[in-house]
Amino acid sequence: MTRYAISRLGQLVLVLVGVSLVVFFTMHVLPGDVATLLLGERATLAQLAQLRHQLGLDQPVWVQYLDFAAQAARGNLGISLRSNHPALADVWTAFPVTLQLAASSLLIAVALGVPLGVLAGTRPGGVLDSVVLTATLFGVSMPIFWLGLMLLLLFGAGLGWLPIGGLMPTGVDIPRITGMTVLDSLLAGRPDLFAVSLQYLLLPAVTLATIPLAMITRITRSEMLATAGLDHVRTARAKGLPERRVIVRHILRNALIPVVTVIGLQAGLLLSGAVLTETIFALPGLGRLMVDSILSRDYPVVQAGALFIALVFVLINRAVDFAYALLDPRIRHA
Repeated sequence: MTRYAISRLGQLVLVLVGVSLVVFFTMHVLPGDVATLLLGERATLAQLAQLRHQLGLDQPVWVQYLDFAAQAARGNLGISLRSNHPALADVWTAFPVTLQLAASSLLIAVALGVPLGVLAGTRPGGVLDSVVLTATLFGVSMPIFWLGLMLLLLFGAGLGWLPIGGLMPTGVDIPRITGMTVLDSLLAGRPDLFAVSLQYLLLPAVTLATIPLAMITRITRSEMLATAGLDHVRTARAKGLPERRVIVRHILRNALIPVVTVIGLQAGLLLSGAVLTETIFALPGLGRLMVDSILSRDYPVVQAGALFIALVFVLINRAVDFAYALLDPRIRHA
C-alpha cells in the first residue's frame, strides 16, 4: 500500500507539470496583449515596453515558463494582474463558492441517483424502470445553460418562489468563516440566514445536478442488473436470505465500485465545470473567476486556478482508488 501511495504521488506531480505546460503555453499563444489591456489603447510604445519588461513578457516563452515553475515550486504562483493580489489568494477566495455548489449538487445526485438506480435495477422492465430511464435520458440530453435559464425564469422571475441569482440578499452580511454561506450561517448561529442561503443555492444546485444524477442513476441500474445474475447472489437466495438483505449486502455492495468511480469523476467535473451555472446565477465562484481572468489575460490567476483544479481532481480520484479496498476486500493495491 505504501508503494502504491508513493507511485500515485509521483503521478500527481506529472499531472500538475503537464497541466501547467498546457495552460501556460496556451495562454501565451492567444491573441491580444496584456500590456495593452492593462494600460489601454492610448499607452505609448515606451510605456508598453516598460510594462512588458516589468512583467517579464519580453523574455522567451520557455524562460517565462521556467521562472513560473521555479516560483510555483516555492508556493508562489504570481500576482494577479487585475486585483494585484496573490493569484492563489484570489483562487482560494472564490473556491468555497464553487465547492458549496458542487458539493450540494453531488449530494442531490447521489441521494436521488443511487436509490432510483436500485429501484429500477430490481424491477427491470416495469413502469418505474421505464420512467427512470426516460427521465435520465432527459437529464443527460438537456443543456445546462438552457435548463438553468428555464428554471430561473419559471421559479424565479415567473412564480417568484426562489431568488434569481447571487449568494445572499443585498445588504445581508454573514461572517466569513469558511466562505460557504450555508455553513457560515450555521456557524454564526443564524438559522434564518441558513434558510435564506438554501433558497439561493437550490436553483443552481439542481441545475448542475441534472447530468450527474442521470449518470449515477443509469450506472447504478446497469450494475445492479449485472450483479444480480452472479453466482454468489443465486447462492444467497438459495439459502433463503431475505430479499432486502440480498439486495443490500450481496448486490448493491458489489455494484457500488463502478458507481463510486462515476461519483468521483463527477465530483471533479462539477468543481471544474460549474462555469455556466455560476455565470447564469451570478455566483462569484472559481469558474466565473477563470472566465474573467482568461478574457482579461490575467496569466497568474488562470495558471493558479488550473493547477488548483487539477490538484483537487487528482486527489479525488486517488481517494476513489483507496475506497475500492473498503468496498471490496478482494481488492488490494500491490
